[in-house]
This record gives sequence, structure tokens and C-alpha cells, in this order.
Amino acid sequence: MHHKKDIITIGAHECTFYVPTLKSEHSPFILIQPVDTHDLEALDKEIAYMESHSDANFILVAFRIMKWNDELTPWAAPPVFGKRPFNGDAPSTLLYIKSELAPYLTANYTMPNQHSLIIIGGYSLAGLFTLWTAYQTDYFSGVVAASPSVWYPNWLKYAETHNMKIKTIYLSIGDKESHTKTEIMKNVDNDIRKLSDILKTKGTTTTLEWNIGNHFQDSGERTAKGFLWVMEKLSRF
Repeated sequence: MHHKKDIITIGAHECTFYVPTLKSEHSPFILIQPVDTHDLEALDKEIAYMESHSDANFILVAFRIMKWNDELTPWAAPPVFGKRPFNGDAPSTLLYIKSELAPYLTANYTMPNQHSLIIIGGYSLAGLFTLWTAYQTDYFSGVVAASPSVWYPNWLKYAETHNMKIKTIYLSIGDKESHTKTEIMKNVDNDIRKLSDILKTKGTTTTLEWNIGNHFQDSGERTAKGFLWVMEKLSRF
């Protein structure tokens, strides 16, 4: 199923839509993804990968994040790259999704009295954000965290001491992501293994996929693989 691309501003965010070219009464999956400039450039490849590997009926909307270190972080933390700290404004971003973006999607792209499964996914710090949302709400049916920033200060402690409200979680990482000069990121492969173990222990349906390359390779394809995995799992229910 092929998709057409459109750009619409909803609230404070510019949103890029990929909607099936063949109209159907109902799209069972709505995919929501926070993106930066690099992610936007990879979206066409992401959609092409999903189209070539699945016949799933989905709508994807990617909303632009302008302040990456602020809008996607769950709590304030000191700088890791350069001098810019993290402000911890993720609650505001989640509120935007639930109060403005998702209602627009369900009102305009689903039929009355029908329910779409909403999947939230993201790459890098956006992947950390999607993981965090799973602890806040059961609004979403599944989470894609592709190469998520699980190195984030106190993240693993948070994961150990809290329970997710969403039970279908995709994790991935590149096999060379820990090869970095940034001290806090040198253990990212061990961190994501620990997170995977924590989620499995708590009864979550999850997988950890290893990709070839460093953090900056094939972000669109990696995110696409996550969305496909979650859609396939949810289709079984």
C-alpha cells in the first residue's frame, strides 16, 4: 500500500503526514513520531521500507521538534554534549500528542465508532521519550524506541522502580554505538541490555534488535523495522 505525503500545522508543530493513496474506511494503525531535521530527511526511506516489507494499513504523522534537548527529556539533567543542558519538558510534549495531535488524527482519518491502534515511535532522544510515555499512560498500544538514549542520567534507575502501562515495546541499537568519545555513552550497549532484561522481568512483550553500524546510520530503516514489529505483534491480538 503506497502513501501520499502532506504537511499540515497542528497547534505549535509542523506535521508531516503519510496517508494511504487508496482510500479505506479505516486505517487500523496510526503511527506517531517526533522528529528533528535529520529524521525528516529519512522519512521517505522509512515509509518506503515499510511499504516494501508489509501490507499493513497505516497512517504515519511525524511532528517537528524544535528544542530537542528540552521537549523530549523526562527530567532536567546537566549537559552531555557541549554546554546545553536538558530541561525535561517531555510532559508538555505528551500533552500535545494527547490533547491536539491524536484527536486530530482520529477525527480526520478514522470512521465513527471505530478504534485505531496508536503506536508511538522515535529515534535517539525521541526513542527515550517514547519509552518514558509508556510509564505515563496507556493511551498508546505500542512503543518503538530505535537506538534510544538509554544513557540518559538516572534512566535505568527509573525503569527499575516504575512499571510500564504499555506492554508492547520494541528496542534496537547499532552494534557500534558504544564506540564513542563521549564517556556517558560508552556503556549504551550494556544499558540497553539491562533495560531489555528489566522489561522482560516485568512481563512486557519486547525484543532487542541489533543493527549494523553506529548511532547515525540508517535511522529511517531502523525506525521502520520497529513500527513493523509492533504492528505485527498487535495484529495478533
